[in-house]
Amino acid sequence: QVQLVESGGGLVQAGGSLRLSCAASGRIGSSYSMAYTTMAWFRQAPGKEREFVGAIRWSFSVTDYADSVKGRFTISRDNAKSTVYLQMNSLKPEDTAVYYCAAGRPGWPSRTVQEYEYWGQGAQVTVSS
Repeated sequence: QVQLVESGGGLVQAGGSLRLSCAASGRIGSSYSMAYTTMAWFRQAPGKEREFVGAIRWSFSVTDYADSVKGRFTISRDNAKSTVYLQMNSLKPEDTAVYYCAAGRPGWPSRTVQEYEYWGQGAQVTVSS
């Protein structure tokens, strides 16, 4: 079993900040398994398709971001906790969406939903204007 548990969503005013966390457990959560894993964040707004936000290649801590969030969002990871974070600054109303954590062992960079095997339950982020 593989589990990804997200936390940290909520309501914030435009220009504010939020941090999402995603803790991995199970087969993909051991320190050995994480070495070969990419963890990513996607988001889905009402009526829209799920879109890539950013990803981190666990072993090398290399990151990749969508142009829409570059310079505002930062992905980091805590190896000891098998946890990935999404720090979101300068939030805009258009960032409002359900944010999903994903994990897998795709190539790099990996920006499509199909490339990720495991998904979290989603965390609502609402940015008011």
